[in-house]
Amino acid sequence: MDLNVTGAKIYCYLFGNPNLPITETLVNTWIAMAIIVGACIYLTHGLSVHPTSKRQIAAEYLVGMVTNLVHNNMGKKWTNFVPFIAALFSMSAVDNLMGLTGAFSPTCDLSTLLSWALLVFILITYWKIRTNGIGGYIKGYFSPIPVMAPLNLISEVATPISMAFRHFGNIASGTVITLLLYSALEAVNKMLFGLIPGVIGQVLGTIPFLATGIPAVLQVYFGVFSGLVQPFIFCMLTMLFVSSAGSTGEE
Repeated sequence: MDLNVTGAKIYCYLFGNPNLPITETLVNTWIAMAIIVGACIYLTHGLSVHPTSKRQIAAEYLVGMVTNLVHNNMGKKWTNFVPFIAALFSMSAVDNLMGLTGAFSPTCDLSTLLSWALLVFILITYWKIRTNGIGGYIKGYFSPIPVMAPLNLISEVATPISMAFRHFGNIASGTVITLLLYSALEAVNKMLFGLIPGVIGQVLGTIPFLATGIPAVLQVYFGVFSGLVQPFIFCMLTMLFVSSAGSTGEE
């Protein structure tokens, strides 16, 4: 197994085959899944009919919260959709929060979000065909008039692409803004303390006084607040598109 470390990327080639790379995105995604599975095992261990432990109460609260979210936005007939929404939200949230530890967040890789959006697109298509039939699904592209078919096709394809780029843009932009601000404050720090003559100014200029607190506050905002809001938005769009596809033929 050959291991190459280049910047933020880690490549492991399985069995020495360069066509089977394992990137840092893939490794951290598996770590995130392991964290989620471990949390589920911990919260659901030793369940009882009448909850007495804080662990079971927390588990039931989380399940009830996701169930209410699905019922309020999709309807009670979509109860079977609860596990998917819970998995989608938890995976996105854990991936985003991994950035706070200094690890590479899988959601900073567009391929991760495109794969999620592609899965949502498959669900949307499935429910449209299941609701209207294959004939009704194809006919929908020519509604309201046949000349609209190309635009309807573009709109259909744009749905998963826009979902992926929206999530990716908000997460990646937070990282870029934080790095730019840190670099700017570090430069200002060197300039200000460089005004002090002699060795003292040179030594103080190497200590990032100004770049200590402000970037950390922004990192908490982008990492925690935005890291939890974006999964919620992604899940809301998923529920909206899928439920709309499943009720297309309803009066």
